[in-house]
Amino acid sequence: MSEYYFELTIKPKNNYEQFLELLSALTNEAIEEKNGLLIARSEDDLTHIEFGINEFAKRLNISCETKCEKIENQDWILNYQKSVKAVEVGNFFIRPSWEDKKEDKIDIIIDPALSFGSGHHETTSSCILAIDQFVKKDSDVLDVGCGSGILSIAASKLGCNVDICDTDEVCIADTKENFKLNSVNFYNSWIGSANNAVKKYDVVIANIVADVLVMIHKDLKNCLNDGGILIVSGILDKHLDRVLNKFKDLKELEVIHKNEWVTIVFSK
Repeated sequence: MSEYYFELTIKPKNNYEQFLELLSALTNEAIEEKNGLLIARSEDDLTHIEFGINEFAKRLNISCETKCEKIENQDWILNYQKSVKAVEVGNFFIRPSWEDKKEDKIDIIIDPALSFGSGHHETTSSCILAIDQFVKKDSDVLDVGCGSGILSIAASKLGCNVDICDTDEVCIADTKENFKLNSVNFYNSWIGSANNAVKKYDVVIANIVADVLVMIHKDLKNCLNDGGILIVSGILDKHLDRVLNKFKDLKELEVIHKNEWVTIVFSK
């Protein structure tokens, strides 16, 4: 273990998800999310990443506070693990591998890593609530933009037949590892999006961002069976009407609000 490590703290005033995606693309280290902060730690110097984040903020004209510190190493990995807690969402109990499972809940193990989705963010927990309520055993499910795989793992734990896709090959790799960690299986995977699907599904899940949902709305609907369930998330309150307008030909079953984030459940 090195004598020192670097800690980069990022606090964007808004567009949090975009900064999270950029930071995930710039570093292979685990990212901690804490009260609106993004924190990356590494034994390698992170000042070049801080520079990239600040340039990104300037181009978007977004206020963003950053701080990069060189800190004496006191086993920050252990300290980080202590800060990541299990979360209970509906009938699911989502935990890192170093915490014990809860016997009366459906167990999901997700160790925080490069790809997005550990159950703590409002969009992830809302999607899991929707899966818990609307997804039935033996359904054919497609997870679009699978991230860490937490949503497709939840569906698989309910006895569904799951396919996964993501435009980022790192997310596909992480999802495959998380499926192994949870002793469940998926059927097909591909690097890409819903437009690459070769069949129709009973359930399609897309926890992405509003702009992408608007862009691929036809693809999401095209790969959904008649009577099927569509769960979309990653939507800020201010973009809700724009997303709803693109899916107005579907039946709206439920809208889940958590702070400024929205998840919508439709049926075709």
